[in-house]
Amino acid sequence: MGSAVLPFPAKTGHSHQGGVADCPVFRLLPGPLQEASKKDEFLLDYIHLLPVEDVGIPEYFEELDRKLGDKKNPNLIYPIGGGLYIHIYPDHGDTRDYYIAIEPGMLSDSTALMEELEDHLVDHVSEFEAVDGENVDRAKVLREILKKSVSVVKPKQLKKARKKAQKKSGTKMPVTKTQLSSLRYQLVRDKEGLGVLEPLIQDSYIEDISCSGTGPLFLEHKIFKSLKASINFQSADELDTFVIQLSEKIGKPVTYRNPIIDATLPDGSRINVVYGDDVSKRGSNFTIRKFASTPLSIVQLVQFGGLTWEMAAYLSLSMLHGMNMFISGETASGKTTLMNAVTVFLHPTAKIVSIEDTPELQVPHPNWIREVIRGRPGEESGASVTMFDLLRAALRQRPNEIVIGEIRGEEGAIAFQAMQTGQSCMATFHAATVEKLIQRLTGHPINIPKTYVDNLNLVVTQSMVRLPNGKDGRRIVSINEIVGYDPSSDSFSFIEVFRWNPTSDTFEFTGYMNSYLLEEVIALKRGMPAQRKREIYGELTRRGNILRRLGEQGITDFYDLYQVLSKAVREGVFG
Repeated sequence: MGSAVLPFPAKTGHSHQGGVADCPVFRLLPGPLQEASKKDEFLLDYIHLLPVEDVGIPEYFEELDRKLGDKKNPNLIYPIGGGLYIHIYPDHGDTRDYYIAIEPGMLSDSTALMEELEDHLVDHVSEFEAVDGENVDRAKVLREILKKSVSVVKPKQLKKARKKAQKKSGTKMPVTKTQLSSLRYQLVRDKEGLGVLEPLIQDSYIEDISCSGTGPLFLEHKIFKSLKASINFQSADELDTFVIQLSEKIGKPVTYRNPIIDATLPDGSRINVVYGDDVSKRGSNFTIRKFASTPLSIVQLVQFGGLTWEMAAYLSLSMLHGMNMFISGETASGKTTLMNAVTVFLHPTAKIVSIEDTPELQVPHPNWIREVIRGRPGEESGASVTMFDLLRAALRQRPNEIVIGEIRGEEGAIAFQAMQTGQSCMATFHAATVEKLIQRLTGHPINIPKTYVDNLNLVVTQSMVRLPNGKDGRRIVSINEIVGYDPSSDSFSFIEVFRWNPTSDTFEFTGYMNSYLLEEVIALKRGMPAQRKREIYGELTRRGNILRRLGEQGITDFYDLYQVLSKAVREGVFG
């Protein structure tokens, strides 16, 4: 269900009977694109359809650089693995460009062919149903069954072979080599994958997939930001059918009685589905927040402009010395990305317990206990295990750090009780400013006593902002130290130590020589006497320079950075 609708009138009438080397379009392609077209001829078939006289020959990139995001009217192709390619195609009449998944068989109407194949697969259905277990490659089994169900013939022999097969029952389905390639891909995609969504799931550059009803899907791309996909749902019935099938695949079927589900896809991505038009007036919809197999490192976030080396050094000192920290911000502001990135600053020997409703956190430490809630209160699938339950249990596990995916309700009170006893905690929180964060903490349903709030040391506010160049970007807009609560004035005092300047897209160290945590808490923990406490700013500079040098040396991978910093801590260089 769902189909690719190309945003341009497709050209037709070409053939590669004499081989791709004789194709005039092939000879126009840059070398890397020629090599890719030799390997996957369907890619060349797709390029033939393009109005190259209007948009030109697409560029080809094996990997994308963030600088490509500055291109106006991008026209480029890149591979995403598994023999699939993506075309970023310009739309001069819209703020969003097109995202086109180039797949085997996309240019032929394979619906009838797939329906015919289904009839042949019936004889082997018991073989597939017998396959069970997490470690079994079900896609491989499907491909083996396909081999038993079809026979490959030359294109000139296809018509004759099909007539013969129709007369004799039990005969294998005749197909050409090209048709077999298409069927092999589509069979696995539709039976084991997520159908038309599969290329989007496979593309590591996609952050968010959104279906808001009939029409195209909308995407958030790490490089090209907001895009619209060529995948299109033409009718409400088609979309409803797809949503039902999708929910059944992930083991949480939607119904009119239960029209809303939250689930986790096999790759860890988070999906929310709303079914029907009873609760959604535009009909069924879904949103997928992609899961990155390797998180962005703090070095990469600095290089992308999200913070400075000095700010990273400040966070490293704070976390190494057990400061309690909330990363706050709006939805999709990059809170979880930042929290993943800063976990490398926790001591390498630390025991860490993470608690989440959806598994998104990735902690590089070997002594990491990962706990996830079960069900929702009131569900009939068994007793639910809430964030509150898991946090209470975590306190008995004697961790050095508790990392909470997001604080929303009563678990917040337990977290602050833990901080009160000296337990280090880190969490994300939905609030745009420190003031609003405190309001939410002290109000219903969290209800933290005001006198407890100063157990929270740091509030890092993350936001999606408009940059001076007109593009969107994620920035730490402020880092604030919570100093205390004054009952006489019923007010909280806090110090803004770093601030983002929206005019210049730079950061100001507003707390230089005026940081409460650095001078009164961390300097003391590091054994600095009161008269020398301001030497801590020199330590901050030194750590920032170390991180900068690591970036210059190309040590940017999340896990590589953890290994290097762990060694540096053991040797006393980054301790």
